[in-house]
Amino acid sequence: MPERNGRFITLEGIDGAGKSTHVGWLAEHLAVTGHEVVATREPGGTPLGEELRRLLLTAPMTHDSEALLMFAARREHLEQVIRPALARGAWVVCDRFTDATYAYQGGGHGVARERIRMLEDWVHGDCQPDLTLLFDVPPAVSRSRLAKAQHEGRALDKFEREAAAFFERVRDAYLERAGADAARFRIVDSTQPVASVRAALAAHLDALAGQGAAA
Repeated sequence: MPERNGRFITLEGIDGAGKSTHVGWLAEHLAVTGHEVVATREPGGTPLGEELRRLLLTAPMTHDSEALLMFAARREHLEQVIRPALARGAWVVCDRFTDATYAYQGGGHGVARERIRMLEDWVHGDCQPDLTLLFDVPPAVSRSRLAKAQHEGRALDKFEREAAAFFERVRDAYLERAGADAARFRIVDSTQPVASVRAALAAHLDALAGQGAAA
């Protein structure tokens, strides 16, 4: 992997797991400790990525096409935002990355892992997250939160409208990946009160900062 001084942190979890509740706080926590922070999201993060995001969240398409468009958006995101930020020493906080493709398109929709792995190797095999925070909730909690958001007037995207079995598969895929890469993943129980979740997040971020200082 090319030398870089920044840190790359990704946030993952099924829809309704609570990532959006904490992503801004994470960026602020890191900024207060003196880091330049770039907060971004996938799909998205660039003008092209945001346009692809709109299509991915609304337009009917094959599951293979979903995976391909995810990686097209990711390539632009890496080249325009993530790699330059890491190269100048910034800490990048990204709401979803390739683990989401393995979980949603792979676990949820059945796209072969080998195809996803091939795209991953091509697009960013040399650039992987330093830390992945997996916000974990049972699918029943996820669906309850999404129903509440819909009742409050927010339109759900096509992934958020998937059946319960889909979210079970997505969560299982996430937990499988976390178990296979315990050095990178930290599982956060996102059913806990906000203050408890943020205390856990702060501990994980401080540990990562300590690793950098030790190096």
